[in-house]
Amino acid sequence: MTTAQTEIDPTSHIYSRISTPNPTRFEIILSSLLNGTAISYSSGLSALHAALTLLNPRHISVGEGYHGCHGVIALFTRLTGLQKLALDCPADQLEAGDVILLETPLNPKGTAYDIASFAQKAHSRGAYLIVDSTFAPPGLQDPFLWGADLVMHSGSKYFGGHSDVLCGVLATQNKEWSTQLFQDRVFLGSVMGNMESWLGVRSLRTLEVRVQRQCDNAAKLIQWLDTTLHSPNPVPGSDEAVVQGALGEVFHASLQDGGDWLKKQMPNGFGPVFSICMKEEELAKALPSKLHYFQHATSLGGVESLIEWRTLSDASVDRKLLRVSIGLENWEDLRNDFLQAFKSLCK
Repeated sequence: MTTAQTEIDPTSHIYSRISTPNPTRFEIILSSLLNGTAISYSSGLSALHAALTLLNPRHISVGEGYHGCHGVIALFTRLTGLQKLALDCPADQLEAGDVILLETPLNPKGTAYDIASFAQKAHSRGAYLIVDSTFAPPGLQDPFLWGADLVMHSGSKYFGGHSDVLCGVLATQNKEWSTQLFQDRVFLGSVMGNMESWLGVRSLRTLEVRVQRQCDNAAKLIQWLDTTLHSPNPVPGSDEAVVQGALGEVFHASLQDGGDWLKKQMPNGFGPVFSICMKEEELAKALPSKLHYFQHATSLGGVESLIEWRTLSDASVDRKLLRVSIGLENWEDLRNDFLQAFKSLCK
């Protein structure tokens, strides 16, 4: 038998493209956290590539979300004729073997979708649900509880947690799929590096405390921004007037009317990423340079707070929108930083 025809022992460590100790250790720890067998990849997009290779759907129902995922889908369209459907397409447009790719919370806004309703829609047609749960790592959301067939993460974000790791992860509770994914990875070649895996193990030791502090910080900051933005009849020159003079809208799962499903799906917090929309494009473009605690950078999930004028990375979004990733700093320092920045913009 060839290597492709026989099951490979992921702990044999006979060849580095097959397995090595550090990635294996990283995957074992993640498997316990994700409640499914975890397979690591060189990036989040490599993980999506592997998932679509495994399932080989004819149609994929997908929303806006991360533009990189649409790039992977475009590659499959060239190779296999894969057709995109809208995320809210009628169920009867799906066929057996098709895929719904659901990103929740959503990049860049941080708003959420009801996983169970999409699982029911997919399974009613014999289709599969892939949930990209990057913005809600373990402790915040377990998509398997709500019917996900595959769970995907860009591990570069919260699993890495220190802005120094590039990796992706798939998790499944299907034994045949996990075996096939492992075998496919040998020939896709998208393996996670030894150093990245070692850094990943380091980071998983603090995952829970990091994410919980980031969520708490984000919740307090979002509440302040939203309350201040909607304060009626602000006194000229007050904090409320300054914020309302520059800020147009705040987006986050905690601000949406999700009903009971949202609290059940995310019982411990709604994620440390949110977006703000400024009143004018020039204000959005200038805001990052006025902040002191926030670095202007496109990644997220690290211990430092970041802000990004999102159009620099994704031309499809509103040019007035900025994505914010909250770190471990004192939330009041972050609030005061936003306030002084708004004041500087309104001079």
